[in-house]
Amino acid sequence: MENNPNSSSGKDRKLIERNRRNQMKALYSQLNSLESTSLPDQLEEAANYIKKLQTNLERMKEKKDSLIGVSSSGPKSPQLQIHEIGSCLVIWLTTGSSCSQFIFNETIRILHEEGAEIVNASFSVVDDTVFHTIHLTVGESAPDIYGAASRISERLKKFVRDADAYDK
Repeated sequence: MENNPNSSSGKDRKLIERNRRNQMKALYSQLNSLESTSLPDQLEEAANYIKKLQTNLERMKEKKDSLIGVSSSGPKSPQLQIHEIGSCLVIWLTTGSSCSQFIFNETIRILHEEGAEIVNASFSVVDDTVFHTIHLTVGESAPDIYGAASRISERLKKFVRDADAYDK
C-alpha cells in the first residue's frame, strides 16, 4: 500500500466539517433554549413592536412639522429671519406656497429700493411650504451704509407682518 497524502487530508477535512456541524447544532439548540416564547407570543410581540414604531414615526413627523413651522390648520403665515454679518445679510423667508411668489417679489423689490446687492437667492419646497434664502450685501450704493441693514430689516419685518394680517 502506498501512502497517499491526499487520503489523510480528506479524513481531516471530514473531521473538521463534522466538528463544525456539531458545534453549530449545539449553538442552535442553546439559542432555542434561550427563546422560550411560543409562535403566537412572538407574533404578538412583533405586532406590538410595529405599533410602537408607527407611534414613534407619527411623533417624529409632528416634531419635524413643528420645527419647520408647518401648520396643519389653514394657510401658512410668512416667517422672516434676518442675520447680519458685517455688510452682508442672510434672509430666510418661509411662506405658504399660495402667496410665495408675491412675498418673494416684494422682498426683492424692497431690497433693491434700499440699494442692497443680491448675491444669491434660492428656494426649496417641502409639502405646502416654501423656504427662501437670500444672501445680499449692503454696498456703497446704499444711502447710510451703517443704518441700511437695520432699515432693511425693519421694512421687511413690517411688510411680512402686513402681508400676514392681509391674509387673515
